[in-house]
Amino acid sequence: MNIRIEKVREILKKNGLDGLIVTKQQNWQYLSGFTGTNAALIITTGDQYLVTDFRYLEQAAEQAGGFHIIKPFALVEDAVVDQVKKLGLGRLGFEDDNLTYHLYSTYKEKLPGVELVPLHETVENVRRVKDQGEIASLRKAAGITDEAFDYILEIIGPGVREVDIALEIEYFIKKKGAQKSAFDIIVASGPRAALPHGVATDKKIQAGEFIVLDFGAVVDGYHADMTRTIILGRPSQQHCRIYDLVLRAQERALEAIKPGVKCSAVDLAARDLISVEGYGANFGHGLGHSVGLEIHEKPGFTPKDETILQPGMVLTVEPGIYLSGWGGVRIEDLVLVTGDGIEILSKSPKNLIEL
Repeated sequence: MNIRIEKVREILKKNGLDGLIVTKQQNWQYLSGFTGTNAALIITTGDQYLVTDFRYLEQAAEQAGGFHIIKPFALVEDAVVDQVKKLGLGRLGFEDDNLTYHLYSTYKEKLPGVELVPLHETVENVRRVKDQGEIASLRKAAGITDEAFDYILEIIGPGVREVDIALEIEYFIKKKGAQKSAFDIIVASGPRAALPHGVATDKKIQAGEFIVLDFGAVVDGYHADMTRTIILGRPSQQHCRIYDLVLRAQERALEAIKPGVKCSAVDLAARDLISVEGYGANFGHGLGHSVGLEIHEKPGFTPKDETILQPGMVLTVEPGIYLSGWGGVRIEDLVLVTGDGIEILSKSPKNLIEL
């Protein structure tokens, strides 16, 4: 029995639906195991079908156990229409945040007797709590990310370009078995460290600069995400003061995480401390986000997210302070919510490292 599909079927039954078309890649991978890039699933209350083209038929047969594999004569959507008609489905759900207007119009035209019902983040809501296999992949991804951090400390020095640091990190994580980098690697030094998403440039690292390193490995489709801020040379008093404040804010947030707590309360734990110290306006993003088959998932540690934490959720905790024209600090860990607290998956040291 596919427990993930059964959870989706429970949602179908609650909504009085005969089936669901799954068109988002991460969702069809989650439900079927199929990692190809052109497909759709039809999940009914009693069966499941995977539609994909000729290029992926053998792969689908190997990966999508328990699914009927359907090959279209031309387009995937045409085969979906034919299969829906064969099954006689009357009320059919679709992913309203993924299905394009063009495809919706196609299904509307070619399935005149079918009521198309929008469902919002149905599979994503099931994906919020990770199972043991997913957690194992995330642990491995986090481990490779930690190894990459140790490695890159030996590379960074005066005159080294940010982009070369990013390339070295990407090469290392792939050599260690990761599929790819989780996102465009952030290497932001000096005044550029004030850019929360300062993707690496040709800028050369200089003495006396903070360097924000934000990156992650992808293993089995699952994304790690970690940030460390280091300094080249000796830190000033301001460097130490800002770094210490961000670290204390993160520690306070980590202490607040446990099952039954609202996401917003965790965000507040860090944000209040930073605000009291006078830097509230310099912490303009949420405290963290869930990760999994996507780098940004829900729920998140934000001021307005009232989601109750559950064991098995995996989120980042990443407070930051950014001072325009000077630089910034962010410290980020990947955290698993457990039955009574947390397991921090990111193991890299968080003391201010001086190179």
